[in-house]
Amino acid sequence: MASLWRAAMGSNHPVEDHGGVEFWSSPERTGWLTKQGEYIKTWRRRWFVLKKGKLFWFKDSTVTRGSVPRGVIPVATCLTVKGAEDVLNKQFAFELSTRTETMYFIADSEKEKEDWINSIGRSIVQHSRSVTDDEIVDYDVQAQR
Repeated sequence: MASLWRAAMGSNHPVEDHGGVEFWSSPERTGWLTKQGEYIKTWRRRWFVLKKGKLFWFKDSTVTRGSVPRGVIPVATCLTVKGAEDVLNKQFAFELSTRTETMYFIADSEKEKEDWINSIGRSIVQHSRSVTDDEIVDYDVQAQR
């Protein structure tokens, strides 16, 4: 699978493909989560890095400039992040949903689950494309003109 990823992305995977995000330096949040696979629904433990509106995951926790992410989720495409213990019947589970798919994760503890939900939730709000500064209309300012 790793060789497939490298073949698809090219072995010299440039940083620019990740929006210029230096995921190896000063991330907003890092930690181990168990993630359900996209096609084959097996559970795999991965190292996650949240930085500048992108959630990257790696096979191990040693992340350097040369590391190639196993995947990345642009958080701005996500609509919700919430607990999913009742959906999966697994302790410390949560889900991250876009318009087209729902991804499932399992944290190591209730605190880790809540911390990830809060961090991802903040990132969704900060990087949401639904309202940009240019789109904010202040009717009070317009009425004064």
